[in-house]
Amino acid sequence: MPKKVDHQERRTLIADALMRVAADQGLESVSLRHVAAEAGVSAGMVQHYFRTKDEMMGFALSVVLERNQTRVSEAVAGLGDNPPPRLMLRTMIAALLPLDAERRDDGRVALAFLAYTAVRPAAAEALREDTAQMVDFVAGLLPGRNAGAAAGLLALTEGLGVYLLGGQYTAEQALGALDAFLDKIFTS
Repeated sequence: MPKKVDHQERRTLIADALMRVAADQGLESVSLRHVAAEAGVSAGMVQHYFRTKDEMMGFALSVVLERNQTRVSEAVAGLGDNPPPRLMLRTMIAALLPLDAERRDDGRVALAFLAYTAVRPAAAEALREDTAQMVDFVAGLLPGRNAGAAAGLLALTEGLGVYLLGGQYTAEQALGALDAFLDKIFTS
């Protein structure tokens, strides 16, 4: 009897390998061959699931986004019903910041993907839609539904993530900057 193959599991195995290669060696080192070696599978298997590097990269990005969504959902669930908007935003953003080893690995990969999409507009399409939805959601939590402040808060989050990944900020400094920005928004 033929073995039943879980295709989603294999795609995720390959995406995880891609993320390890990208986190350890940079996105420029990602190739079908390197990813196959990291996953412990043949290059042919990688090509079976992903015809191109762009397709493989897009799937890996969706895995990172899904992990971030899970982190945020779990963190927000711990707040109980109807948390104050400021607390909800701080909790969400703190869950996204690369404050531990797993989030740092995902953060390095996400940062590499942002650079990748800067030169591949088609790959950036999913990020544009995701960003627009996030700005709308965050704006809904802010006083006056301020889309400009929501965009600023998301840009601050990205910047804090870069500073954390680069070692320019400690976790305490990043969270302090976040709190100062939130205080400004919620007391204006």
